[in-house]
Parts: sequence; C-alpha cells; structure tokens
Amino acid sequence: MNGVLSDSEIRGLIQTGIISADAPIIPEQIQPASLDLRLGQTAYRLRASFLAGRGRRIADRLDDLQMHQMDLSSGAVLERGCVYLVPLQERISLPHGLTAVANAKSSTGRLDLLTRLVTDDGTEFDRLPEGYDGPLYAEICPRSFSVLVRPGMRLNQLRLRRGQAVLNDDQLRALHDAQPLVGDGQPLIDQGLGFSVDLHPATGDLVGYRARPHSGVIDLDRIGEYPASEFWDELHSSEGRLILDPGAFYILVSRESVAIPADYAAEMAPYLAMVGEFRVHYAGFFDPGFGIGDTGTGARGVLEVRCHEAPFVLEHGQVVGRLVYERMATRPERLYGEGIKSNYQGQGLKLAKQFR
Repeated sequence: MNGVLSDSEIRGLIQTGIISADAPIIPEQIQPASLDLRLGQTAYRLRASFLAGRGRRIADRLDDLQMHQMDLSSGAVLERGCVYLVPLQERISLPHGLTAVANAKSSTGRLDLLTRLVTDDGTEFDRLPEGYDGPLYAEICPRSFSVLVRPGMRLNQLRLRRGQAVLNDDQLRALHDAQPLVGDGQPLIDQGLGFSVDLHPATGDLVGYRARPHSGVIDLDRIGEYPASEFWDELHSSEGRLILDPGAFYILVSRESVAIPADYAAEMAPYLAMVGEFRVHYAGFFDPGFGIGDTGTGARGVLEVRCHEAPFVLEHGQVVGRLVYERMATRPERLYGEGIKSNYQGQGLKLAKQFR
C-alpha cells in the first residue's frame, strides 16, 4: 500500500539490510513514522555549504571544501555561523518504489540549528530518490547558538515513502469531518491545513521568544539544564502584533491546536513565499498521534521564524504555514506520545528541551 512507512516497516528494512549502520540501530531511533539518524565520529569544518552534484561523491569534494577535521569522540563545539559536515552512522540502499525525505528533529529546529541531509550524487538537500545506495551526511550550521555535539546524537530524521499518498483538499475536509483535525474553530484548508500565529494569548501577554545573539555553548545532551533567560528574550504584546527584526530568530506558537490521526502523518510547509519578509524555519515532521491525548483537543505547533531583509509586522491570526497530510502505508505499532518519551506532546509555546 502506498504511503509513509510505519515503525514496523522501518524495522523490516533494518532486518533486511536496506538500512544499515556502523553500530547497531537502537529501538529509540525508530519513531512512529521516521528513523532518527546518528552523528558519526568526525566533523569537517567547511568553507561553504554544497551539494555533491550529479555523478559526484561527497568524499571527492571534501579536499577542496574542508578547512579542518574534528574528532567528536570526546565532544566538540560547533560554532555559531560556521558550516560543518558530519558523516552519519546510517547508510541506505533504497529499492525501486521507495523514496525518502529528511528533516530536523523538533529540538534541533527550536535551537535554530540548521541541519540538512546531503548525499552522493545529490542535487537537493533532504531528498533521496529511489535506487539511492550510499552513505548519508548531515550538514550542520548553528545559526543562533554554538552547540556541543558527540557521536550518536540524533539531530535529523528520515521518513520513507512508498508512492504518493498526499491528501488533497477534498480528502482533508472529509477527514476533518470524520475526526476533527483542529481543536478550536474551523480549519483553513488550502493545499493543506493552514497554520496561523497566536499573538493574542488567552491568558497573559507572553507571545514568544527571541534568541539572544551572544550566548554560551549548549550541550545538546543536557535536558532542562540552561536558564531560558540567558539565551532568550521574552516577547510580550497586548496589541496582537509583533515587529520582526531582520536576522533575528523567534519561537512563536500556532493559534490552532491540531491533531494527526493514527493512520496519517503530516509535514509542515511554507504557506506562501510572498506573504512577508520572513520564513518559518520549521522542524517539519508531525507523527501519527500528535495532539491526540486524553482530551483529544490537539496540540499547538511551535513556529520557528526568521525575518529576512526588512522589519516586518506579524499580526495575530496571520497564516504562516500549512500542514500537508499523508496516509500511512500501515498503522504504527506505537503512536506519538504513547509509550514514547515525547517532550512536546500537548505542547503550547515551548522552548527546546535543553532549557528551563
């Protein structure tokens, strides 16, 4: 059946060697609809980001583009504003009919840690065509904070697809009628489920956070370790609007509470490139079961926003992104937040798990 591969199917690909790794893949890497990818032992500091290009290997281009090599075994700092390439522990041999797409994990995006998958023969970031057989690499560019990384850390994840099973707008409306996808109000359905920004909270006037430009190093393994005030400025508004500064990074939250039913997965995409001088730097993957808890009212989507060249006024309720829903090929054995340590189930406005 066409659709996004579930946890049981991913385990099958590992057992048959389609997905292999330097060290055995651990159960914690397998999510309901994706596989976490692990950093290897070495990082290369690059002069610039690059794609291998048709018919070329990443390894063949490193001599020209690397500045120096770093051993991650005892931990190493990836500095803000620099570009690094890290060979991943996993490799893949995709059979005919299977494609894959990668995206940053939630905490990676919330740290403004640009992480993209690159491959041999690659002409796009984060995309693997059917038939790809080779190693995987993570390009990492810390945008707001320098970070301490080690081998085995999981910054991005891989979602595998058989064919295409994206829901069109009519199918999405029918799904919402059968099982509400939005916990409050009517859904905005236009090439997906629209996401708008909440700048008028029901209680208080805290609407978001802005990254402080000269903060300390964040060890990604330290959960709840860092005082948020040392890395973020709180943003308050009683007017339902926020002026975005060029180059600044913001954590905001969606107005809508959304749900992903068990037989579906979703991916966040930009709404329109022409709506303003900003970009939603989204982590991207929403697993089956997201937002479906005891109350069934959904969970908010955290928005990672970066302003471009000119200051821009963002208004309460302005649409900034959309969720594209896809069918699962099979239902996952476990759902998001069900027997899985999920830091963001039932979330509202929330920073990455390293902060307190």
